[in-house]
Amino acid sequence: MNRALKGAGGPGPRWLSDEEQRVWRAYLHATTLLEDHLDRQLQRDAGMPHIYYGLLVQLAQAPRRRKRMTELAIDAKITRSRLSHAIARLEKNGWVRREDCPSDKRGQNAVLTDEGFGVLERTAPGHVEAVRQAVFDRLTPEQVAQLGEIMRVMAEGLQPQDTGADLPWLR
Repeated sequence: MNRALKGAGGPGPRWLSDEEQRVWRAYLHATTLLEDHLDRQLQRDAGMPHIYYGLLVQLAQAPRRRKRMTELAIDAKITRSRLSHAIARLEKNGWVRREDCPSDKRGQNAVLTDEGFGVLERTAPGHVEAVRQAVFDRLTPEQVAQLGEIMRVMAEGLQPQDTGADLPWLR
C-alpha cells in the first residue's frame, strides 16, 4: 500500500516501512480486540461500558470518592460533553451523583454513591481477571516491563504539558 501511495519525486510523507506497517496494524488489531473484550465483559457482568467502569474507578480512588467534573474529564481523556452524558447515565443508575463545588460556584463534583461503590466492588474481580487473561497471562515478565515502558513513552509524547495544548478534554 505504501508503495502505491508514494508519488514521484520530491520530499513527501515519511511512509511507514513494511515492518512499521506490520507493527502498526498489529497494534490496531490488538487494541480494538482488547477494548471489545473488556467492553463485552463489563456489559455482561455489570451492564455498563468500559468507559463507565473507568469513571467509577477514578471516583473510587479520589479523596472522599468525589472529583471535579473538569478533572474527571482530563483523567478519563474524554470531552466534557461525553463525560456529562456518561455521568447522567450513571446518575440514572444511582451509582453517581453531582454536587456543587464549594470552592467554585460554576463547578460541579461527581460523587460515587455507596451503591456505585458496591457495583464496583462486585465487578472489579471479573474485570481484573479479564485484563489478566487478555494481557498479562500472555506475556513474559520481560514483555510486561517492555510494554509498560513503551506505553509510558507513547503517552508522554501524546500529552503535551503546556496549557495551550489542543486536547479534547481540555476544551
